[in-house]
Amino acid sequence: MSSLIYKEPAPIRDKENPFESMMQRFDHAASVLGLDEGIYNYLKVPVKQIITSIPIIMDNSKIEVFEGYRIIHNDILGPSKGGIRYAPDVNLDEMKALAAWMTWKCAIVNIPFGGAKGGIKCDPSLLSQSELERLTRRFTSNLLDVFGPDKDIPAPDMNTNEQTMAWIMDTYSMHLKKTENGVVTGKPSILGGSLGRREATGRGVMIVSLGALQKLGLKPANSTAVVQGFGNVGSVAASLMFERGIKIVGLSDINGAIYNSNGFVIPEVIDYVEKNKSLINYPNSEAITNEELLELECDVLVPAAKEDQITKNNAPKLKCKIIAEGANGPTTAKADPILQDNGILVIPDILANAGGVTVSYFEWVQDRMGYFWTLDRVNRRLGRMMHTAFVNVYKAAAQYNVSLRIGAYILAIDKVAKTLKIRGIYA
Repeated sequence: MSSLIYKEPAPIRDKENPFESMMQRFDHAASVLGLDEGIYNYLKVPVKQIITSIPIIMDNSKIEVFEGYRIIHNDILGPSKGGIRYAPDVNLDEMKALAAWMTWKCAIVNIPFGGAKGGIKCDPSLLSQSELERLTRRFTSNLLDVFGPDKDIPAPDMNTNEQTMAWIMDTYSMHLKKTENGVVTGKPSILGGSLGRREATGRGVMIVSLGALQKLGLKPANSTAVVQGFGNVGSVAASLMFERGIKIVGLSDINGAIYNSNGFVIPEVIDYVEKNKSLINYPNSEAITNEELLELECDVLVPAAKEDQITKNNAPKLKCKIIAEGANGPTTAKADPILQDNGILVIPDILANAGGVTVSYFEWVQDRMGYFWTLDRVNRRLGRMMHTAFVNVYKAAAQYNVSLRIGAYILAIDKVAKTLKIRGIYA
């Protein structure tokens, strides 16, 4: 079997299936809401699950067949929206969980999209640029009846980027025989991408973190933060928090973690990483393990790396006051009650990292109008929507005496359920 395709999925830390973990939170919120059984059954399963074979001719002229997924969880509020990731451990349960999270995320920030997610099981590091292009274009061709600016709108995710979206847009447009830049978001700006899109998720993390600090009566200038993951989301969040006076004392990337009690000058760290491709050996820092990083004493912890990083095993050891989930699913369901008992305010992923889909919505709107906004306008509107979403989630949590995570689920499920009741079931 080809090593390009067939790899054992990475083990799920703490043995929590991502879909089951999402459903535990969903069930809790549905119970608090007293959700009708029929609506519960409707909302718990995706409306569409596509598994497609993707044959391509490799650079060595051999044919390889990859497996692709597109899960549409819900389209009650509008066209489905969600990223596409390329990774060896892409699997159906992960796609279903991520698609459901997108449904709730869009409802929380009050944008007219449902949730979707897609992926291709492959190791992109073993593929050439031309192989990635052929893979992307064939995947798009296979899903021509699914994608569309009024039906299902992909975006970048893990191991995909602006170039991937450009290939999808071009393939779709060539079949349509006209340019349709609204079929994807996260495109290069020259193809109709929005200013501020790349920084949007990290900016959203910063906005809700400031909101949480205010709720706890903490001033940014007297606060500290630790950021796990120094990719797009983590580096932007760290940079924007630094600009607002928060001292960043811990950072990590895939290679390791570093600590400085006096705080890092984030623009200098970004320059170092651009030159050295890693945080390792950064001057005037202490090398620590990822486990030690998560357990550092700080006001705000931003897990912006992978899922299942905060588990029932390390949750009791955390010394932060706030967790702002930059990544999708960084906290397992079993860790939630431990964090709540310890008085840690968790800003859930479906709120904290919703800045990305919010500016994706802005991009879609701009493409539809053919009129593009300034960066300042994008950021001001993002700030307003993220702040409003944070306040609404906080109110819902207080009203039902639950955590912010369950409050966020309650807010989202209630909105989708009410919309479904008004629309009715077509039969």
